[in-house]
Amino acid sequence: MLGILSSRRSNSVDEVEDNIPHFIPTTKFRVRIPGDTWGDWRYAARDCRHGRVLLGNETYQPVPLVVWDPMTGRRRELDPPFLVGGAHGYGAAVLCAVAGCDHRACHAGPFQVAFVGVDKIKDGEFFASACVSSPVTGDWSKPCHYSHYDEWSEPCSRLHLGSNSFWAEMPPVFVQGALYFKFMSQEDDHIAILKYDLGSNCLSLIDAPLAGSVLLNATILMAMDYNSLGFAHVDKFTLHLWSRQRGSDKIASWAQRSVINLDNLLPIQNPNKRFRLIGSVEGSDTIFVTMGLHIYEISLKTLRWKKLQKREKLCDLIPYMSFYNPQERVIPSDAAH
Repeated sequence: MLGILSSRRSNSVDEVEDNIPHFIPTTKFRVRIPGDTWGDWRYAARDCRHGRVLLGNETYQPVPLVVWDPMTGRRRELDPPFLVGGAHGYGAAVLCAVAGCDHRACHAGPFQVAFVGVDKIKDGEFFASACVSSPVTGDWSKPCHYSHYDEWSEPCSRLHLGSNSFWAEMPPVFVQGALYFKFMSQEDDHIAILKYDLGSNCLSLIDAPLAGSVLLNATILMAMDYNSLGFAHVDKFTLHLWSRQRGSDKIASWAQRSVINLDNLLPIQNPNKRFRLIGSVEGSDTIFVTMGLHIYEISLKTLRWKKLQKREKLCDLIPYMSFYNPQERVIPSDAAH
């Protein structure tokens, strides 16, 4: 983990280094931005995977997207498909487009972007639809605006989400060819999970393992180390962890995996503060929790922890994972090489 990105921030104490309000280094690694191409920085980090960061400009509709390689400074601009919506929330993910890739050094290679948009039709009823872009190849240093019709897959059939749905802006998790997003019904504070299967271009709903009213920032989805979907929930100082797997009947269901008392694990200085879950590392049992201005990285396998930051009040956290070779750092004018 070379750094962390935040999709939303509030009440920051200090200015962030490198003039990038969404990236906080956790090592000596420093990101590269593509010179004068950002202009007035209004992008929010929406996803990060395989060394690439997906940004969305929240000030326009439909939402412009940018895929950025922080190691080299390369970037690629994309227009989202008009036919999928997103006026009432959206989720998006960036994925390697090379079959069989081990993702050790593919951050400058072909990629795809999946987009899930949410719209309100009438009477407060919300619907979701989704599609995926064609693989993007070539010189990242040149902007490329997609055609809205022939560079994205056909939108999938719309899925009814119910009324008064609140879309969580945390990044999706990617498990076995499917993306999973979290959202909440504002009527009963019920959390549900939206699944987008990229292979079948199909949306479906999954019930969370918890029933009843739950705080949105007290739960996160996880892509666990044994390639299954995970769900974590914190109640005061107690962390509950579930995993979803198929049984012998081929039906997937939730099973509670562990219960961890954070009060005995972390150096809690103010017992009146409440823990919040703000992120995880895909493919591992590592989560990030925050209490006040303290951010902790916790391994759920070993129960070892370390403090990451004290100066930033982050709402959502996205780890930037990559293999760092200083010789790969090139200036944007050399991006084609």
